[in-house]
Amino acid sequence: MKKWLVALLAMFCLYQVQAGPAPWWRWESQVDGRLVCSQWPPGEGWKRFAGPYNNGGCRDR
Repeated sequence: MKKWLVALLAMFCLYQVQAGPAPWWRWESQVDGRLVCSQWPPGEGWKRFAGPYNNGGCRDR
């Protein structure tokens, strides 16, 4: 029983290692048209404009 628990824990840890970084998106303000680069929505009044990108500069796809 203990071996199964250790094996299950090891499989869970290995699964977590495979996770990658969140993509970056360029967001446009619905109020004034400003653009920002963020991994998450900046708040209400913003819509996704372009992306996904692989860096915080929103320059490379």
